[in-house]
Amino acid sequence: MLKIVLAAAVFLAHTVVLAQATPAGLWKTIDDETKKEKSLIRVTEAGGVFTGKLEKFLDPATKADSTCEKCSDERKDKPVLGMTLIRNVKKNADEAAQFDGGDILDPNNGKVYKVRLKPLDGGKSLEVRGYIGSPILGRTQTWLRVE
Repeated sequence: MLKIVLAAAVFLAHTVVLAQATPAGLWKTIDDETKKEKSLIRVTEAGGVFTGKLEKFLDPATKADSTCEKCSDERKDKPVLGMTLIRNVKKNADEAAQFDGGDILDPNNGKVYKVRLKPLDGGKSLEVRGYIGSPILGRTQTWLRVE
């Protein structure tokens, strides 16, 4: 009986870890230069496609009504708060813990980059790699899970 209980406990713990190894959730971003908390991004999944919206500014210096003046797509001059920054990301069939195929917007410069998301530490952090062409030519941020 003890063996069955232990096996069930191990299975449930493993299931919880796998459930968190997804980009879906609320993430805290950290500014690359100042290392201060910058924003909260909520990543959601619908039909196997992940999107991420800027939910809250954490830096008090950021204006709540700021717009994406430098954007060149349909997001130009739209409010950054509530904006979809990550679009069309899907689970990579070849890499078990990797999500890619979509894009990410940097609202500071208006540029759109290809994106790769990789949950780390059992889903406690998220490696976000924005790049042009090849992932070798890009920049990585680590976001921290809030919930």
